[in-house]
Amino acid sequence: MQPPVKHRSAGIVVVRAEPDGWKFLVLRAYRYWDFPKGLIEPGESPLAAARRETAEETGLAELEFRWGHDSIDTEPYGDRKVATYFLAATGRSAVTLPINPELGRPEHDEFRWVGHAEAQRLLPPRLQPILAWAWRRITGSAGAA
Repeated sequence: MQPPVKHRSAGIVVVRAEPDGWKFLVLRAYRYWDFPKGLIEPGESPLAAARRETAEETGLAELEFRWGHDSIDTEPYGDRKVATYFLAATGRSAVTLPINPELGRPEHDEFRWVGHAEAQRLLPPRLQPILAWAWRRITGSAGAA
């Protein structure tokens, strides 16, 4: 039996349609790539936390949940952390990395809009199932990984 989850966070796999295919927004903190996400505050729903954190970390607030509000959780990682991810599209390509008042600097060092193959290469193993889930939803393919 696994110990209980200690930290719950929520985020959004943000995608944008381009002429050459779908692009995923990935953020880099130090040498780790991830999707926008952050801790769920007391009394906050995972979806509300995901929207808030995405807006705080990227400036993207106008998101279209065209695939619904379904979500997927990561397997526990680190110090008993679990992250819940939603999938949403944006028409904006401009992303801002605002200063986090607690840190005195942006939470992330870099952002990129990348295709599926590049996202597979950049994202760590714990996020590969999340990426595969999002890709299946976007493409409507039950067998795509």
